[in-house]
Amino acid sequence: MEFLSKIFVDPFVDMVAYPDFFLQVLWEGLVSGILYSLIALGFVLIFRSSRIFNFAQGIMVVFAALTLVGLHEMGVPAWVSVALTLVVMFGLAFTIERVVLRPLVGQPDIILFMATIGITLFLIGFGELIFGGETKVMITEQLGIPTGRMRLDVFDGYISLEEKDLTAVAAAGTLVVGLLIFLNKTRMGRAIRALGDDHQAALSVGISLQTIWVLVWFVAGIIALVTGIAWGARANVSFALEIIAYKALPVLMLGGLESISGAIIGGLAIGLLEKLFELYWGQPLLGGNTETWFAYVLALIVLLFRPQGLFGEKIIERV
Repeated sequence: MEFLSKIFVDPFVDMVAYPDFFLQVLWEGLVSGILYSLIALGFVLIFRSSRIFNFAQGIMVVFAALTLVGLHEMGVPAWVSVALTLVVMFGLAFTIERVVLRPLVGQPDIILFMATIGITLFLIGFGELIFGGETKVMITEQLGIPTGRMRLDVFDGYISLEEKDLTAVAAAGTLVVGLLIFLNKTRMGRAIRALGDDHQAALSVGISLQTIWVLVWFVAGIIALVTGIAWGARANVSFALEIIAYKALPVLMLGGLESISGAIIGGLAIGLLEKLFELYWGQPLLGGNTETWFAYVLALIVLLFRPQGLFGEKIIERV
């Protein structure tokens, strides 16, 4: 009976008794969830347009952040470094399309997936060769990102908001809105959507597969740069960020590989739920450290009942 009380009663008593702490947990989970969603958007965008599961999206986050910091360490001004990093990410997108993807057009999906694993390993080695393997500090102050804290009084207590997290939330929201406008209102955006909806029909009306691939990989590179800056501001820049980026995988399982809204909602759900579970159930019952596996277990449970994810299209097989 005491064990059941710890599972079902005590956490909710704590939430009611300490509402300010509960809101602090929700805020931390919201920030993490937004950053998970950003990484997942890169996966979704590439998969929708090319049916390629881009395993390299995680290392692209690291590579973009390392390029930014590395250029600044060479004496390049901060915002010029951002512009040059975007040029590098475009060059990377162009090279991947020309050297890796174009020769593999028409090959089975597993071949293209293995190619993205090869891109991942190459970028790890190339990045270590150029930037080294040590941890680097993100240039938050040079980019004008505030690093202070704000105190928000709630109930009989308060919650602490880091200004860099507020900036990350604002930047992520702006990026998502901009991406949705691009996909829905521009000619190239509609071409990307058309290619994702009906591959053969899009090609038959003259949409260039090569151009779209370069474009979506470049947009994924922009998303990677914004994510790398946000994560780097919270945890510095190192190849360990790639592990954090893999948290997007359960987000995709939860939200679906083709759904932009699913990536956003799935990321927010996982960010919030893993924080709540860790602090109210994981630490008192399981000794903590549940954030490393909670998202994957949750995604597995969802897959058992809905293999296409909560927002993915149901797969219908005709026999």
